[in-house]
Amino acid sequence: MRAEDQDKSRYKLETVTRACAILREFSSAQRSLTLGEVVERTGLERTIVFRLLRTLEDEGFLRRPEDRKYLSNVNILTQKRFRIGYASQNSDSFSKAVTQGLRWAAERHQIDLVEVENLYNAKAALRNAQKLVDEHVDLAIEFQVYERIGSQLSAIYEKASIPVIAVEIPQPGAVFFGIDNYSVGQLAGKALVKAAQHHWHGQIDELLMLDLEIAGSLPHLRVSGAESAVRKSLPGSYQILHLDSRGEMERSFELVRRHMQFSPKRRTLLCGVNDLAVLGALRAFEEVGRSEYCLALGVGAFPEARRELRSPQTRMIGSIATFPERYGDHLIQIAVDLLHQKPVPPAIYAPIQLITPQNIDKFYPSALFAHADKEI
Repeated sequence: MRAEDQDKSRYKLETVTRACAILREFSSAQRSLTLGEVVERTGLERTIVFRLLRTLEDEGFLRRPEDRKYLSNVNILTQKRFRIGYASQNSDSFSKAVTQGLRWAAERHQIDLVEVENLYNAKAALRNAQKLVDEHVDLAIEFQVYERIGSQLSAIYEKASIPVIAVEIPQPGAVFFGIDNYSVGQLAGKALVKAAQHHWHGQIDELLMLDLEIAGSLPHLRVSGAESAVRKSLPGSYQILHLDSRGEMERSFELVRRHMQFSPKRRTLLCGVNDLAVLGALRAFEEVGRSEYCLALGVGAFPEARRELRSPQTRMIGSIATFPERYGDHLIQIAVDLLHQKPVPPAIYAPIQLITPQNIDKFYPSALFAHADKEI
């Protein structure tokens, strides 16, 4: 034995070492073991194992929900603690829900999260990518909206051999996690068609689409999918208008209000890239006294949309929920698989669900989401 090892070993307590060996056998929080199984796994004498198990139980490190089987009350880190960089947005309720869910998931998996904020700014996103590289993260999660800088971001990470997960907006070489935008659009369009048939016998005068041009072609599939579904099921000579709302409520409000100043009253279907754009358009219809002339459907089921759907007089027929509060678990699992070099598909899609005033409490019970959905 080397002198250094001898120096270390003379300070060790054999009883503590044996106790640690036993605790390591409960590496999974769900693993239950009997006295005999612990003896077999550790190779320690049965009497010693018995006494150590009882001591660890008395001290709260183990518990016995069943008479003969022990479960661990502690989670021992048995592998490298990964550092994951997260470049977030955090400027709207969707982004904040993704971030909070990611923080919780990282904590559960004993992962260190290195956070930076892109702030819907292309230059900030590029600076943050280099910052995460300088921090020597093991993997990066990119959540930014500018499709045009995707190649630049990928080059920064590729040079440092850092794997990347791209949230919502794809980038070359990164695993994509987000929604199937065309499927979202199709679901939205079919719901709008059904509402138009119920309220107006399928007769509409205008289809108003609220886009987000800076995000590129993929999010645009939400509105193009909706438009395709409407045109397929509602024939006629109605007007189709696209406005670049940037996914912002205030901008959408101003654009739609200005549009209505120069147009007559029309039965209008509203659909947009997200809830905020649709809610802004709804407010514009309300301001000019034309609420009964619109039917709207959003994307995201943001807290703002959930409040609207619970309003008795709402003209919002629904929102396609993407459950951003669940993104964290998916993202961390993808990250762990990548870091352990397990096979991962190039694109993984989040689940979606049409939320309406009739089913909202099934998916977002008011008792559980009262704080998130309250008026700010």
